[in-house]
Amino acid sequence: MQQPHHKLAHSSTASPDYVGLVKFLIQPFLESPDSLSVDCEMSHTLKRAWIRIAFDSEDKGKVFGRGGRNIQAIRTVIAASAELAGYSVYLDIYGSTAQNRDGMSFDEEQEERLPPPRSRERRGHHPRPIAKPRTR
Repeated sequence: MQQPHHKLAHSSTASPDYVGLVKFLIQPFLESPDSLSVDCEMSHTLKRAWIRIAFDSEDKGKVFGRGGRNIQAIRTVIAASAELAGYSVYLDIYGSTAQNRDGMSFDEEQEERLPPPRSRERRGHHPRPIAKPRTR
């Protein structure tokens, strides 16, 4: 039986071309692919990569997709390529020039939609019952 000709390298020195990969995955969704800006910051000691992308806000719906399916698939592919190299990756998405919601990253938008945590004392309208010691 013949062995396959390709081998996967699990070398910590070789890291994927994140900029090229992100451009390859996102540009098909954009009306003007030249508007895509990708910045990648690597930390070889922490084995992490931070990828920041920006594009025209008009294309945001296409990039995110219905229910965030497109962007989740893109994040999955990027995370899988990073994992092969022994890295973890963080992808932040920014709007082009606006300072409102379009200037936020996807993670910040997700956090903004969550209701604030409530403490146990405030949940009900009734005060907590006080445990009284038993008398015999």
